[in-house]
Amino acid sequence: MNTSMIRRGMAALLVLGASLLSGCGYNTIVTQEQGVKAAWAEVLNQYQRRADLIPNIVNTVKGEAGFEQETLTKVVEARAKATSIQATPELVNDPEAFKKFTAAQGELTGALSRLLVVAENYPNLKANAGFQDLRTQLEGTENRIAIARNKYIKEVQQYNTTIALLQNMLGKMLTGAKEKPQFTVENEAAISKPPAVDFNKK
Repeated sequence: MNTSMIRRGMAALLVLGASLLSGCGYNTIVTQEQGVKAAWAEVLNQYQRRADLIPNIVNTVKGEAGFEQETLTKVVEARAKATSIQATPELVNDPEAFKKFTAAQGELTGALSRLLVVAENYPNLKANAGFQDLRTQLEGTENRIAIARNKYIKEVQQYNTTIALLQNMLGKMLTGAKEKPQFTVENEAAISKPPAVDFNKK
């Protein structure tokens, strides 16, 4: 057997291998997993952006005489809890860690919402340009979080459906693909509806 025949044989095997991998869902699974990772990275990015805003918000509110200390304390504690959990791309492969992380972020969202509601009772805060700017930044971040979460939800739904299909079982075995954890909320519509942070109510 000459070199030319060997090369043609190897090329044919490569083509056959690529066809088999494509037909068993391997390529689709790999591509969709990258989509899940990218979507999760954006969720983490927006959560971090919010965490970075909170110290400035807390410090501004601290300057308001008589502001509810319990409300501030809950925000500080919730932020500390949320940021104590290492936010890594690997969280999407660990359902238990994912659940703890998202629960901590949910607590922080609740504490922030409470702070913003309480702040409505302080006219000086409503008139404070610095606080208004922080409010606007927080509102934008909450919107970005909602968008990023929705993107992640869609990517995971697509990925989990793909690996569950019978025709993709071989691809699932070859990649070691496992179902990714999903956000759980009592009302999924709430995901696209960020907390109200309107300081202009009369």
